[in-house]
Amino acid sequence: MQQSLVTNITNRIRVRYDSFGPRTRELADYVMENPLQVAGLSITQLAETTGISEGSIINFCRQLGLKGFQQLKLSLAQEVVQPVQFIHEDLQQGDDTQTICKKMFHAGEQALRDTVSVLDPDAVAAAVDVIRSAKRIEVYGIGSSAPIAEDAQYRMLRIGLEAKVVVDSHIQAISASQTDSDVVVLTISHSGATHETLAATRLAKEAGAKVIVITNFASSPIQAYADIKLFTMSRETKFRTEAMTSRIAQLCIMDTLIAALALRDHDRSISKLRDTFDVLSIKRF
Repeated sequence: MQQSLVTNITNRIRVRYDSFGPRTRELADYVMENPLQVAGLSITQLAETTGISEGSIINFCRQLGLKGFQQLKLSLAQEVVQPVQFIHEDLQQGDDTQTICKKMFHAGEQALRDTVSVLDPDAVAAAVDVIRSAKRIEVYGIGSSAPIAEDAQYRMLRIGLEAKVVVDSHIQAISASQTDSDVVVLTISHSGATHETLAATRLAKEAGAKVIVITNFASSPIQAYADIKLFTMSRETKFRTEAMTSRIAQLCIMDTLIAALALRDHDRSISKLRDTFDVLSIKRF
């Protein structure tokens, strides 16, 4: 069976890089510096060249979301022949307004391309299933993720779901500890390592809630408490931090999730949208 190609393989490596151990970083460096050579090697030859075991190479591929070494080779070959236009440049002090506009919009576009390549449709479908069966949904987010969490609650309410957003860390902890198997917790955290969000997610998992996390593709502690993981993929630079590009990707994942929920229960969702539109009409002139 032919394995599908991955169009952003070097960016996947860069995003995951900080989570690799020392030897895996050596392998990652070699792959990024010699993509064409790696594409022409067998796994045994790569192991001999780098001094890294075949098992470690396979594990490296799996950490990148690949099925195996062959998929890595094919994806590297494609990237060398048809380079993907990655936008890695950071903002510079002397950039004019036109350059800033281009860099920021290109960064957002790249974050969306990268995110759709790692977003698992089966995970989205599983998230839809658990949300539809829940009596209540709690949404957690802190810092730059808080506005995304608040938007998620608003969108869920519009289609008739019982959703509650919690963006205060103390209330998160209390609320999470009082969840149960009838509750779904949706945690939004780019790093997946914010202490307060991580603590609330752990408490919810221990209380029996089903946990969905929206987090970056790189390995993070929060994934240990997730039943379902929806990945974004954005690369941080000096000025273009996760507060910028990752939020675009998080919003698009939420759009996807809400659309899938609405379509799964189409008639009810349309009815609820009409009802809430009528309610909101009193707010307009």
